[in-house]
Amino acid sequence: MPRSSPQAVLLVDGYNIIGGWSCLKRTRDTAGLEPARCELTEALTSYSAFQGYETLVVFDAQYQNTCSNREIVTEFLSVHYTEFGQTADTYIEKVCASLRSSLAQSLISRMIVATSDRAQQLMVQGYGAEWMSAQQLCYEVQASVCRVRQKSKVRKHSNTRFLANSIDAKARQRLAELRML
Repeated sequence: MPRSSPQAVLLVDGYNIIGGWSCLKRTRDTAGLEPARCELTEALTSYSAFQGYETLVVFDAQYQNTCSNREIVTEFLSVHYTEFGQTADTYIEKVCASLRSSLAQSLISRMIVATSDRAQQLMVQGYGAEWMSAQQLCYEVQASVCRVRQKSKVRKHSNTRFLANSIDAKARQRLAELRML
C-alpha cells in the first residue's frame, strides 16, 4: 500500500550535524566518521518515522573521488552521498529548488533544512524552506524518543496482563462459547 505524501521533507546536512552534536562529535573523534554517520542515521530513523517526515541525510564526498550514491534506509529515511567536488550545501540547495513547486502546490506541507551553517540557512529560506540548528534537531530527536517511551510505558502498565484482557468483548465471548463445546 503506497503511503500518502509526507507531512514534511527534512534535509539534514550530515557532517554539520555530526560536528554540532557532542555525542556524535565524540564518536567521530574516538571511532571515526563511519560510526558517527551510523549513529546519526539511527537517531533520525525513529525520529522521521515518528514525525512522518521524509528525511534525506546528505554527506559530502567533496574530497573523495567517488560517484554520488543513495541508500534507502527506511520508507522515511534515505542517505545521500554527493559526487566528487559537490558539497552537501549545494546538493541541499538543488533539492530545495526542485521541491519549491511541490511546496507551492501543497504536495508537501513543509520543507525543513537542519544545519548550523548560517549562509546555508539564509539560502534555503529563499526557497521557502524552514531551518533548524544542529542543537534544535538534537533536542527534537531526544524529545521524540521521550514521547515514544512514554507511550510505551502507558501500554505496558495497562491492565492487560492476560491475553484475554487485551481482546475485544465479542472475541472473548466467542472463545468462552468454544470452551463450552
